[in-house]
Amino acid sequence: MSKHEIELDNLVIEVVKKPIKHLHLRVYPPDGKVKVSAPLRYRLETIRQLLESKLPWIRSRREHLIAKEPKFTSGEGIEFLGKALILSIEEHKRFHLAVEGNILHFHTKSSSTNKEKQQILLNWYRKEMKSLLPALIEKWEAIINVKLGSWGIKLMKTRWGSCNIGAKRIWLNLSLIKKPLSCMEYVLVHEMVHLLEKNHNKRFYALMDHFMPDWRKQKILLEAR
Repeated sequence: MSKHEIELDNLVIEVVKKPIKHLHLRVYPPDGKVKVSAPLRYRLETIRQLLESKLPWIRSRREHLIAKEPKFTSGEGIEFLGKALILSIEEHKRFHLAVEGNILHFHTKSSSTNKEKQQILLNWYRKEMKSLLPALIEKWEAIINVKLGSWGIKLMKTRWGSCNIGAKRIWLNLSLIKKPLSCMEYVLVHEMVHLLEKNHNKRFYALMDHFMPDWRKQKILLEAR
């Protein structure tokens, strides 16, 4: 495996060459980072040409992701578990967020900056995700017959999850709280299956098919939104 960078359209694109059959192009939230996985046989110039042909899609996808960053105005849509909650900004002495139907009540001080509001929203996202994960982990530990040593949540720019096999520790991307719960569950299962198989090989995908037959559908849903 080797890592490279290609500069294109004022973007620095990360290229990872590894033993795979096909090229994979992805644009990651929250800031539209572009990453390519390419077969070892592909020359960098070939990859550049392929990326140039995909520039309109890359621009469109990046604009879509970046436009999702909240402006914190009433009536704005805030992503939560695959739905858009309608934001209601309400002036209060203390920060507080609460969901009522499809409304997200956001209590905030009049002097608060968008940066402060963003941090409050992230803290709320983290609290909600932490409340959902224990039941999912318990469910899938029983199904897969593995036991996690620990788990955590953090913002990640280029991946939805990661697994430290030796420590039996997984990390999940905080941005998963914006996606349908089934997508969060798919990433959780993916990382837990790595405790049985380290590599993305035939055995790994056979295990995924066995434990979660619709994982491909969830993967498409996760990456399309």
